[in-house]
Amino acid sequence: MITRRKFITGSAAVIASAAFVTDIFSIPQQNRLKDFGFISGIIGSELKGDWKAVLRMAASFGYTEIETGGFLGESAESYLAFLKEIGLKPIAGGINFTATDEELMKSFDLISKLGMKIAVTYWPWYTGGPFSLDECKRSAERLNILGQKCHENGLTFCWHNHDKEFIPMEEGLPFDYLMANTDSKLVKCELDIYWVAKGGGDPLSVLKKYRGRYNILHIKDMAPGEAMDFECPGSGIIDFRPIFSEAYSQGINHYMVERDNVPDGIACLRSASEYLKNLTF
Repeated sequence: MITRRKFITGSAAVIASAAFVTDIFSIPQQNRLKDFGFISGIIGSELKGDWKAVLRMAASFGYTEIETGGFLGESAESYLAFLKEIGLKPIAGGINFTATDEELMKSFDLISKLGMKIAVTYWPWYTGGPFSLDECKRSAERLNILGQKCHENGLTFCWHNHDKEFIPMEEGLPFDYLMANTDSKLVKCELDIYWVAKGGGDPLSVLKKYRGRYNILHIKDMAPGEAMDFECPGSGIIDFRPIFSEAYSQGINHYMVERDNVPDGIACLRSASEYLKNLTF
């Protein structure tokens, strides 16, 4: 028999339990990057020596991915086998914006031999900029062609931005023109967070504006001061938390550490890995 006292006590327990569950789900969930990588150029000088020891050290910092333009050692196959041994997965390789069809096929072959699925053109322009509307039209046409060729060869195509895409031209920004006038199914963007900020853009707003167009983020930081110089991730002034939170919500999986003109690539990889491993968003 359920007495009034037992009913009240039991009801209170149910209410308290429900409130507890509600509180759990109302607490913001803290995410961390499951995987992050680096572009091999950040340790370009170090790789000229004992490259196996250098890459093994990089992997020991917690990196699981690498963006690379080629292979080291005797062959692409042996290089890939070594990367697998140390836990580094090749993600993306470069192609030349103005390459001939024959040159593109050689690049596609190398990218495929290394097990990579993404091809990136790092300078999607015929000139050095700042860019005009006519230059944007020419670049957009070429990007669509490259996107189609990559697709036909089983690859996802991305173009990499710099700061000049955010310098206004006759009508709007070059970045917006390229995004609006390229096939969203064939042409993706490897968004470089630093260069967006350097050009005067807001990386978070740019991410939100073109959801679904990004496959990789290049992660490098900005030093304080008017020069806005390069800095290793976590050592500068860019707030990566909201950027990563948005990228995470979009399903972006690849976060590549980069730092131009780095004085000590290994030290940069070490400090950046500690920052990224402990960053919650």
